[in-house]
Amino acid sequence: MSDRFIAWLRTVVPVAWSALVAWLISLGAPDYLTNALGGAAELLVVPVLVGVVYPIARKIEARLPDWLTRVLLGSAKPPIYPGTRPPSDG
Repeated sequence: MSDRFIAWLRTVVPVAWSALVAWLISLGAPDYLTNALGGAAELLVVPVLVGVVYPIARKIEARLPDWLTRVLLGSAKPPIYPGTRPPSDG
């Protein structure tokens, strides 16, 4: 896979997970919370969850098996950008 595609996957897959989590939360969220946010709930919850889910996934990625990293982030291999060195394993 190209590094561009890997970068795209590692952006889109965590966003999709965050959207799924937001949707599941909305199914069980109390009315007083969803009514208070009104239509802004959909606009606020997903970006907030992305801001939480993605850094946590990146932080624990080195400790996860490759298959789980692929499920959470879309690829077990981070992209390599021009002018940068690949991340070290240690």
